[in-house]
Amino acid sequence: MAVQTATKPSLTLKRRLKAPPAKVFAAWTDPDKVKRWMGPGDVKVLKVECEPRAGGRFRWLMQSAAGEEHDVSGVYREFVPNQKLVFTWAWKSTPERESLVTVEIKPDGDGSLLTLTHAQFFDEEARDRHQSGWTGALDKLEKFVA
Repeated sequence: MAVQTATKPSLTLKRRLKAPPAKVFAAWTDPDKVKRWMGPGDVKVLKVECEPRAGGRFRWLMQSAAGEEHDVSGVYREFVPNQKLVFTWAWKSTPERESLVTVEIKPDGDGSLLTLTHAQFFDEEARDRHQSGWTGALDKLEKFVA
């Protein structure tokens, strides 16, 4: 049996936001705020559950314009207010494909620099789909916090 030692695919997206780190962090951890930007394009957030602390769980239930539901959840591994979030990421449809998201927020002049790293993807196709999804979501986040 062949042993696979290849690194799993990952992606990193950086975005300069016209908002202080505290406002950006709240957009990721306050359920009412998450509902207003999470998901690309016309995806709507139907439900947000969140225990904002290390070891706490989150769940985001989203719906596409076509009515397709996207249910993702995980556990916060690191929770550093206004600076860093690290959480596991697994879709209800493929719970065995757990990946890891790191969101780092640093002050940058009168705004913030957000670095999102999503690692340990099952394959490159999953990474590419998430890259598109995260890019669309960050477009909405940028408008939401401005």
